[in-house]
Amino acid sequence: MDQIKIGKFIAKCRKNVNLTQMQLAEKLGITDRAVSKWERGKAMPDSSIMRELCDVLKITVNDLLSGEEV
Repeated sequence: MDQIKIGKFIAKCRKNVNLTQMQLAEKLGITDRAVSKWERGKAMPDSSIMRELCDVLKITVNDLLSGEEV
């Protein structure tokens, strides 16, 4: 898994659904700092919120883990 590629993909998808990092974080019950870490490739979303993250971003878990729409 390429964390930087995944992070850029998360950022792109978040912008596509017109959410700020803070808005996405609020929907998921996490901090905007966590979202920032994902988008910079410094961390990955926790598996416990991946499904909800994908639902909000309108992508699949496979898309998320590959860093692109498959």
